[in-house]
Amino acid sequence: MVNMKVDLNADLGESFGNYTCGMDEEVIPYISSANVACGFHASDPLVMAQTVRLGVENHTAIGAHPGYPDLVGFGRRNMAVSAKELKAMVQYQVGALQAFCKANHIKMQHVKPHGAMYNMAAKDEKLACAIAEAVYEVDPDLILLGLSGSLLIDMAKKTGLKTANEVFADRAYQADGTLVPRSKDGAVIQDEQIAVSRTIQMVKKGFVTAIDGTEVPIQADSICLHGDGKKAVLFAKMLFEELTKEGIEILPLRKVVE
Repeated sequence: MVNMKVDLNADLGESFGNYTCGMDEEVIPYISSANVACGFHASDPLVMAQTVRLGVENHTAIGAHPGYPDLVGFGRRNMAVSAKELKAMVQYQVGALQAFCKANHIKMQHVKPHGAMYNMAAKDEKLACAIAEAVYEVDPDLILLGLSGSLLIDMAKKTGLKTANEVFADRAYQADGTLVPRSKDGAVIQDEQIAVSRTIQMVKKGFVTAIDGTEVPIQADSICLHGDGKKAVLFAKMLFEELTKEGIEILPLRKVVE
């Protein structure tokens, strides 16, 4: 399915104590949804509170971004956890951010797992099911945001959740539709022009060209851009402007998958 309306999301609130990560205030004007870290892979209560308020001030929809308890590895290292543990981890983090949303009189829009949790659940049915059940039990109205065409999307649908297929503006794809691991050369696309043209292709034509040249069918409900790169603000502005020029409307997830 090809959309002419799309959500533009970024992972925000990933600073911690005295450590600043990302350029949240500069990036947020260009996105329609924010994935807010919940304290396990990054963030702390004060950062969470500040990021939710930032979202409210910019009329940006807010979602939880739960990860593995791995501050040192930024949640990007695989962990061997049971489905029961994973479910509890997700509910704990979603509940924490939900409290800040309630305090600011807004309703949380979505949940997007982070890093290794996201990538593992894309391929592992038990983990995907655990995440979907965790979200559904907290609030069945939440949208689960996952890798386009992944098992996480499939399990979320079976659980009864609304889902949104996510694509990545600045990440390379493998022939099976998964992301090229960051440990491999070419995993992150550094050229902004190439990243933007690939993104427009995904939205308008419904496929992405994998690293081996294979054309992989893809559904772009939401585009992720990373807010912690050196050129994050320039890239966010460029992506926003080029999508708009192409007649692609940028809207929060709830208006894309309604």
